[in-house]
Order: sequence, then C-alpha cells, then structure tokens
Amino acid sequence: MTAADRDFTAPRRIAPRMEKAVWVLGIALILAFLYLPIVILVAYSFNDSRSLSWPMSGVTLEWYRTLAANEQLIKAVGNSLYVASCSTLLTLVIGVPAALALDRVNFPGKGVFRKLILLPIALPGIITGISMLTLFRMFGLNLSLETVIIGHATALLAVVVTQVYARLQRLPKSYEEASSDLGAGVLRTFFLITLPNIRTAVIGAGLLSFTLSFDEIPVTFFLTGRDNTLPMYIWSTMRRGLTPEINAVGALIVLASAILILISVLLLRDKPTGR
Repeated sequence: MTAADRDFTAPRRIAPRMEKAVWVLGIALILAFLYLPIVILVAYSFNDSRSLSWPMSGVTLEWYRTLAANEQLIKAVGNSLYVASCSTLLTLVIGVPAALALDRVNFPGKGVFRKLILLPIALPGIITGISMLTLFRMFGLNLSLETVIIGHATALLAVVVTQVYARLQRLPKSYEEASSDLGAGVLRTFFLITLPNIRTAVIGAGLLSFTLSFDEIPVTFFLTGRDNTLPMYIWSTMRRGLTPEINAVGALIVLASAILILISVLLLRDKPTGR
C-alpha cells in the first residue's frame, strides 16, 4: 500500500470512531439529565446539615432514624401500599377481560367501547378526581381510602387494557382454537394457553399501574378522607419547606423502585428450556 492509499483510508477509520464517541456522549448527557437530580436527592439524604448547600458538611443516617420514628409517615406509607395494591388488583381483574373482549369478541359498539376505555388516561387527573368526587357525593358515599382505590383504578384501567391488548394482537388465535379442539373449556384454555402467553404483559401492566397509583396526587387529593397517602404527606410537608427528611423519603422510594425493577426482570427473563 502506497503512502497515498494510507492517507485516503485513514479518514474512513477515524469517522466511525468519532461517530461512536458522539453517540456515547449524547447518551451520557441524556442519562445525566434524567438521573442527576435523583443522585443529588439521594446524596443529600445523608447530609448531616439541614441546609441544602454544597459541599455537604458531613455524612449521617440521622434523617433515616427520624423517618423510622415518624408515625404519620409510616402510616402514610402503609396507606399508599394498600391503595396501590388494591387498585392494581382491581385494574387487572377488570382490564384483562376487557382486553380479551376487545381482541376476541365482536359486539355492537366495539369501537366506541375501545375509545371510552382509553378516555380516562387522556383526561387530566383533576378532571377524573372532580368527576369521581361528584359521583360519590351524589350517592352519599363518604370519602376514604376505598374511594381513592376506585378512583385510581378508573384512571389506570387504560394502562392494563392497552398493554394486554397489544400482546393479544401478537398471539395467534390458532393456539386457543387448538385447545378448544382438544376439548378444553374456555376457562381452562385461558389459564393454560392464553395467560402464560400474555404473562409478561400482565406483570408489566401491573407494575406500571402500581407505580402510577403509588405516586398519584390529583385524583387522591379529591377522593381522600382523613387518611393521607405518602404523596399527600410529602406535599403537605413541603409546603413548610424542603427538609432532609423529604430527601430520605425520596431515596427510599428510589430503592424500592429499583427492587421492583429487579424483581420484574427476574420474573420476565426467558428461562432455558430443557431437552
């Protein structure tokens, strides 16, 4: 190879490297934009000073000990877990059959039914909250955590329906037809054929619904009674100013979210098949 050939091919080798470096830099900037505030929040939860000044004056676990002794906070966490779990279960119980009906059954008004199912997720949370509040007042129901559960399930039903419906669209109907030909009933076909094939969509929709319900504020604001959920407790506390306890709460929520993601990955990963 002559010197002229080497000069001609050198830019070709450099160009892919520069392009890769630009992509890596862009991805790093995007991740920093997304997660740098979370890193700062977690770091300041260990700051031994109440002031949010940089650099931090020291490291302490005092704010976590303070949270452990805060009975109102612990009760709010329990309320949030109760509301999120029950609303997620309710959305799955209603949403999975609704998705099956949209995908497998032809009935009059199917198009309207699909649009009405998706409407709550498109509406602002404040509209859903006011609407549900008016409905409960009309029937004379007292506001409580149960009314919050119904409101969350109404707002998040579209999440389950869209996720499960999209998976059903990719599931061949021949599987269920073969099961029926072999003598299996509707329920047995669902639990042995359909549900295992849409398991990942159901779990993913459930985790997403749980997360959205756990930190929901607009609907909760209008439907809660005397019992506070964790987001409402944080919101009322922050009205008096940002404190290290709030950073500690945020750090614990980040940790819980990471654990949920890890569990979902372990549950949804493909298992090796034996011979």
